[in-house]
Amino acid sequence: MNTAKSLVLFSGGQDSTTCLAWALSRYHRVETIGFDYGQRHAIELSCRQTILTSIRQRFPQWGERLGDDHLINLQTLGQISDTALTRERAIAYSQHGLPNTFVPGRNILFLSFAAALAYRRGIDRLVAGMCQTDSSGYPDCRDDAIKALQVALNCGMASRFCIETPLMWLNKGDIWHLAQSLGGVDFLDLVRHETHTCYLGERREQHDWGWGCGTCPSCRLRADGYAAFLASP
Repeated sequence: MNTAKSLVLFSGGQDSTTCLAWALSRYHRVETIGFDYGQRHAIELSCRQTILTSIRQRFPQWGERLGDDHLINLQTLGQISDTALTRERAIAYSQHGLPNTFVPGRNILFLSFAAALAYRRGIDRLVAGMCQTDSSGYPDCRDDAIKALQVALNCGMASRFCIETPLMWLNKGDIWHLAQSLGGVDFLDLVRHETHTCYLGERREQHDWGWGCGTCPSCRLRADGYAAFLASP
């Protein structure tokens, strides 16, 4: 067991919940941080607390390591963004090939605020669910961007932060497998029933892979990944 402390960027979605389990399996103390930035799928913020409570109750070996949760108000980001995640508009692709669900600066701000909090609390490991392999092409999910930001944060805070991205080179099927390897069938059930990833915030219909509209890019990615997971050994 690594004696370092970690801070997990925890949204309440499939990827960040899997990252939380990954950190809880490695570090003796794990804190979480989430962000309210005016997202359309704000339902994920209430899912966060349900998941944290479930982990404490159903996984005592993790619950004893799970520390404080921090929710940061970043409503200003939503106010200056003009995206399908912060406005009531149809999801589409721009002339640059990026979906309009891309919120410019989001992950840069998230990690900067996380580092500032970690600095105050004596934490040097930041764990985040960015994924270059299976993302929608968001530039702030790419490995180069995360490594560059790590350098900038360490230079700017005279620190030794390490940003860990355990999902960076995994596809969604791999992420389902990782979740199972970390917590077995019980944790898979938690991911399926308690997390939220749908961009539209739809939580009225439950599929075998979880809640969601079933048609937005996030739901399709999650559904395809679950199908690949079931089809693979």
